[in-house]
Amino acid sequence: MAWQTSRFLIDLSRPQVMGIVNVTPDSFSDGGSYESTSAALAHCEALLEQGADILDIGGESTRPGSPAVPLDVELARVIPVVRAAHALGVPLSVDTYKPEVMRAALDAGADVINDIWALRQPGAREAVAGHPNCGVCLMHMHRDPQTMQQQTMTGEVVEEVWAFLREEAGRLLEMGIEQNRIVLDAGIGFGKTVEQNFALLANQDKLLRLSGYPWLAGWSRKSSLGAVTGLPVDQRLGVSVAAALLSVEKGAAVVRVHDVRDTVAALKVLDAMRGQES
Repeated sequence: MAWQTSRFLIDLSRPQVMGIVNVTPDSFSDGGSYESTSAALAHCEALLEQGADILDIGGESTRPGSPAVPLDVELARVIPVVRAAHALGVPLSVDTYKPEVMRAALDAGADVINDIWALRQPGAREAVAGHPNCGVCLMHMHRDPQTMQQQTMTGEVVEEVWAFLREEAGRLLEMGIEQNRIVLDAGIGFGKTVEQNFALLANQDKLLRLSGYPWLAGWSRKSSLGAVTGLPVDQRLGVSVAAALLSVEKGAAVVRVHDVRDTVAALKVLDAMRGQES
């Protein structure tokens, strides 16, 4: 498989590591670390040195209970970083659900829109359709960031997530957006219980078979990892790497992570093992 994006046709024959660049004061694990454009760009360069394939830039925290960020604030956080990082010559993803930010980011040189709302906000599909080659990641989220953990999903989580993503991907196909531009994300931690998150991981290969789309997995430092290990967020490096490896073993094409160096190293070990399989 390959992922068509604005400037790059990304080869998904090997797992791609997407490094997280939070340009926010309140993200759950690294809020405030890279608020300025210069600090964010330095972080982008560091992630690339560690082996990141894709950079994912976000200007609004989507942790449970997080408040919405005004449009002008998000634009001021994100667009200067996209413009500065464009010269790095790697795929740039922008984590946003606002169509105005999507359009501005794509105009500034972004390659992918990574949307927790799966382009359900008014005007979002049109913003993506207006850039005929950009990539898109559609994520499943139950409710919204302010309320998603107050009333989590009920019922058969795997089938519900698949039905939702199938429908939203189908809407894009109907608009003429080609299938090779689309990647799907089950939305680990977005309105799901700990057990449901792990059910999605355990059945990720089933979701892949059903969908026919590449899959992005975002487990890095998530609270479900803390729930099963008792580790606080600043001590979840090892378990985050483990979850990324398990996701790849279950077929994930992209892993979205904070800890790029350790994830890349672990994937090299996995690749070495796979190279000896008979």
